[in-house]
Amino acid sequence: MQRFLSAILFLATLFLSGCYTVPETGRSSLMMVGADEEARLGATEFANMRSTQPVSRDPAANARVQRIGRRIANVVGSDLPSAQWEFVVFDGPTTVNAFVLPGGKVGVYTGLLNLCENDAEVAAVIGHEIAHVTARHGAERMSQSMLAGMLAVGAQVASENSSNRDMWRLAYGGAATLTILAYSRSHESEADYIGIRYAAKAGYDPRAAISFWQKMAAANPQAGGNAGKVNTWISTHPSNAQRIADLQAAMPAVLPLYEAAKPRFQ
Repeated sequence: MQRFLSAILFLATLFLSGCYTVPETGRSSLMMVGADEEARLGATEFANMRSTQPVSRDPAANARVQRIGRRIANVVGSDLPSAQWEFVVFDGPTTVNAFVLPGGKVGVYTGLLNLCENDAEVAAVIGHEIAHVTARHGAERMSQSMLAGMLAVGAQVASENSSNRDMWRLAYGGAATLTILAYSRSHESEADYIGIRYAAKAGYDPRAAISFWQKMAAANPQAGGNAGKVNTWISTHPSNAQRIADLQAAMPAVLPLYEAAKPRFQ
């Protein structure tokens, strides 16, 4: 038991000394990964993806993503001061997706560009991806995994003299898994909110995020319909319906940012 209490004290100290404040929301998050190391890993992985996946040679698609991406990056500013921005279009007509890697590496697939009817919808997606980086969601997930591993050691020690050892370990494992999944959903929701704020500050209508997700829901009804409580709980992403509702609720706070920025981009 003494070993267990010592481990808990160590983890509490680590938690208090390793917090990060998320831009735009002010949320405090556990952070046990250095920003420089995070950016180095992102740059390495992005270079690998560029060498193994086809990059689009469409000049219009590339110019579109560069224009929108740079405009949003300019308003991010101090939220990610050390970013080395790269915006790359990957050739994937059937891939409706975009991604981000630490350090400011953004990839957009041509399938997503084909789905977006206007630049504002593209801006909503790129803003969402950039928000994952400024909020350091990847490093936070890594930190959660590190903490879960440490807690597993603590659970092992605490259960050594327990007659219900197997039940203890099963309960711990289930709780840890569901907690990490919940964090994944909250990260997506947070990136949605921060992303539309970035898009709005860059002069793009944030309501385009709603129309984008409405199209995604129509294209993938099984992913965003009326998911039951169990399915929603074990999902790593919010349902499309929930995302749309959350975005609609955020508009009164975000639209003034768009109205203030719009004259600079007309």
